[in-house]
Amino acid sequence: MKDLKSALKRAQEDVRRLCPMAPSITNFVTIDFVANAQIAVGGSAAMVYMPDEGRTMAEIAKCIYINVGTLIPVHAETIPVAAQVAHEKSAYVLDPVAAGMGELRTTLLTDMKNYPPAIVRANASEVITLAKLWGLIDTDEGKVRGVDSTESVESARDAAEAMARFIKGAVCVSGKEDLITDGQRTVLSYGGSEYFARITGSGCSLGGVCAVYHSVADPFTAAVAATNAYNVAGAIAEKKAEGTASFKVAFLDALSNITGDDLAACPMKEL
Repeated sequence: MKDLKSALKRAQEDVRRLCPMAPSITNFVTIDFVANAQIAVGGSAAMVYMPDEGRTMAEIAKCIYINVGTLIPVHAETIPVAAQVAHEKSAYVLDPVAAGMGELRTTLLTDMKNYPPAIVRANASEVITLAKLWGLIDTDEGKVRGVDSTESVESARDAAEAMARFIKGAVCVSGKEDLITDGQRTVLSYGGSEYFARITGSGCSLGGVCAVYHSVADPFTAAVAATNAYNVAGAIAEKKAEGTASFKVAFLDALSNITGDDLAACPMKEL
């Protein structure tokens, strides 16, 4: 754990120093939140829609963020192009929002097995469903209610660890507590706020922040850094919030002041 904490400190310092750009193909509902969260931790944001933009950004950025939450027809071309180029030349973070719902989403996610991401950030149901789509587990569990999870974080541990080993990266399962694994090391991160479940975009923006950190750190360190940043900032913001709107403002303020020491001090437990 000592080595991990040192790596978390370096990751935050490097992000503040380098201001890495982490382009996003993301959920239309949460674009503003994703961009502002990426900027708050020290990164830079760029939103991508068209196939040629996706290819270019995947070539020049160290890591991009792909979220399949609100698909439109052009995404049938943009997402595969960006994912394939990123897999070959850089890296990408995948948020399989509402995995298992709809033909286009299912096709896109199933095909990503051929050019896997460096990090998967999702809730428990989505992790289980994606692992099943990729043939990594044999289970009927993992029902998605809208974009919310119907499963516990712990129930997704086996699927998350199998997926992390397959992608040779990291999987972050978000919930009341958060599970992060690279298939060998698995930790729980604690903190956050109940307000996360009452606003839109907390999970989506976390995926975007994972991409910022992966621009300077390995997948496991990046996923833990992003998760710890959210858990620390969420806990701070909750104390100041008077409701959901003020929570979002206080959260971005807290995120913009996050330090490497904060990331290292976030309560964690190694499983």
